[in-house]
Parts: sequence; structure tokens; C-alpha cells
Amino acid sequence: MKKNRPLPTTENSNRKSENIDLLSTQEIVGLINSEDKLVAPAVGKERKNIAKAVDMIVEHFQKGGRLFYVGAGTSGRLGVLDASECPPTFGVRPSLVQGIIAGGKRALVRAVEGAEDNENDGAKAITKKRIAAKDVVVGIAACGMTPYVRGALKQASKIKAGTIFITCSRTTAKGSAAQIVINPVVGPEVITGSTRMKAGTATKLVLNTLTTTAMIKMGKVYGNLMVDLNATNEKLRDRSVRIIIQLTGLSRIKAKKLLKQAKGKVKLAIVMHFRKADFNQALVILQENRQSLRNAIREIK
Repeated sequence: MKKNRPLPTTENSNRKSENIDLLSTQEIVGLINSEDKLVAPAVGKERKNIAKAVDMIVEHFQKGGRLFYVGAGTSGRLGVLDASECPPTFGVRPSLVQGIIAGGKRALVRAVEGAEDNENDGAKAITKKRIAAKDVVVGIAACGMTPYVRGALKQASKIKAGTIFITCSRTTAKGSAAQIVINPVVGPEVITGSTRMKAGTATKLVLNTLTTTAMIKMGKVYGNLMVDLNATNEKLRDRSVRIIIQLTGLSRIKAKKLLKQAKGKVKLAIVMHFRKADFNQALVILQENRQSLRNAIREIK
């Protein structure tokens, strides 16, 4: 007799919420909050694997490679979200970190039924993006069973790209062909199978950590300041000026003038100040120091 395949961890029933529909509003909120507290420790247990993934990403970035997130539903949307936040935060080109979601852009705002069920579509997405060996593909599947993601990872492996798999299911993590598996096991959801909850939160934490740490290692941060930010709105323009003031001690008027001379580039403005350089000279200095502000101004400071 054929044995039934065990359910993914994310599909198990949570005993604590079996009668959640009988609870008061405050009790429901309290129960959800108590379950959410389990997420950060689960992610923390995976910090070694997350660090390995970051090192892989940085190594591929330094070779001119890109980072691709691939997912469906909530997992896909979280990948697209994290990718879209990298250019304004770290000043990178939009093509460096990209999100691929089953069903395309339409799936970002409305469920596209069945889009995740075809492995070939996942493989085709990798080919369409012209992903190569110097790139990294991160497959995201909370339950670990999404065919679209499996197909993408298989195709990425064939072309020797770096492969990382993020899942919240212990039962399906073992079968992954990815080089690195990140498996924060957050347990059954408050609403059975609703991985937009704890699993989604865990995924968001992992993705934030991957790109933020990678960008720090790539010299996009000085101290804890985003010195490579792209000032696309008033809030970010104000932050740019405040960063210059904090690092140089200039008055607000002089900091704004310096930022203008640096064509809105915070890192260049700081190099211009400390190295007494013009815009083009600052560009060369940063290039010689592999875009590291700390190295570019170390001797002067």
C-alpha cells in the first residue's frame, strides 16, 4: 500500500487556534501576536545559512552578476518588493536585483490561479531573463512545493548559476537541489496554510537580511548610513543632506551646496569634502577604492 506523502510543515493545523472563531477580537489579536513572536527566533537559527547565501551573492556581484528572486503568490510579491527597494536605498541599478513572480506583473495585485503549477514556466522565466553562471537565483516557496519555483531552480542549476532556496517547511527543504537552503521553521499558521502570515514574515526578514548585508559588504553603507541612496523624493533629499552634515560637520547651507556640486550623490560629496577633490576626481578616487567610502577617506579622517 502506497504511503501518503507527509504534509509540508506549513500545512499542519495549529492546535492553539483550533477555536479561534470563538474568541473575542482582543483574544484573536493576542493569539496572532504570540505566534508572530516565534518568527524572529526561527530566522535566527538560520543565520549561518543566511550568511553563506550573502557571501555567494557578494561573490557573484563582484563578478558582474545579478540577483534574481523567483516565487509565486505572497513569496513572489515579497521578492519583487525587496528587489524594488534596492535602487532607492542603495543607489544600485534596477537590473542588479530583480523579482520574478509566477503570472507576471498582473500577479502582484491579483491572484493568477494556476500560474505556479508549471515547472516549465519557471524554467522559461530563467531563460527569458538570460540568466547566466555569474548570476544568483533565489527560489522562494513557503511550503516548498511550488512547481514554478522548482523549475526555475532546476534551470538555474543547469546553467551553473548560484542557487539558494528559502522555505518554511522542514519536510520539503531536504529535497531541494539548491546549493544553499534557508529553512526558518515557524510552525503551523494561525489560519491553516495561510503562509502570508508567519511564513511571509519570516521570508521578508530573510530577504531584507540578504540584500542589506550584501550591500553593506559591497560598500553601499558607511557606519549605519546609506551613503549610496538615490534621493528621488524630498524625504531622501533631506536625509542626504543630514548624512553629509553628520559625517563632515558642515552647516546645512554648505552641505546642500556640496550635494548639488556632487550631482546629488552623497558618497561623492563626502569624498569631495575630505579629499578636496572635484566631481571627476572623486569618481576616480572611489573607483580606485572599489567604491568603499571608508577606504577612500580613511587616511584623511
